[in-house]
Amino acid sequence: MKNTIVIAILLISSWSIAQEKIISKSAVITFEASVPSFEEVKATNKNVTLVLNSKTGEIASLALIKGFRFKVALMEEHFNENYIESDKYPKALFKGKIEGFDVNSLTSSPKEFIINGKLELHGKTFVIKAVAKISQTNSGINLKSNFSVNASDFDIAIPAVVKNKVANKINIQVDAVLK
Repeated sequence: MKNTIVIAILLISSWSIAQEKIISKSAVITFEASVPSFEEVKATNKNVTLVLNSKTGEIASLALIKGFRFKVALMEEHFNENYIESDKYPKALFKGKIEGFDVNSLTSSPKEFIINGKLELHGKTFVIKAVAKISQTNSGINLKSNFSVNASDFDIAIPAVVKNKVANKINIQVDAVLK
């Protein structure tokens, strides 16, 4: 009898903890490293996992590098083989916290929050501080953020032959609906 009660309590408590985490398995990350007057250097990954703890504001995201799609197949091949080395470094991982996050304060109008965390990419970790616009809709919690990083911060070398065609500063957009 005691074992049954203990198991029931554990199941109920694990269920309530699980309710704190909301997830998106189809978050979208787009990055751009274009330079004016040259071909667009832009890719999108539509299968990014993003998890938010609605009680604490902790947030984590995982993107598989080979999930990024470019308009030009050759650009995608160079990105995976020469720049990001996706066989050696297959994923990008972000872990952080949304400062002052309160799920109960969300409305249909986006509210700005600061996200502090660490982005792990290409075997390097870099501190990120970004603004996110977060709102509550019938679809779930919408999160949108834009921030920039430098390729050099992650030891991603841009070959001299294309240095004037690919920017070191990479603009990143995140768009997710968490449920």
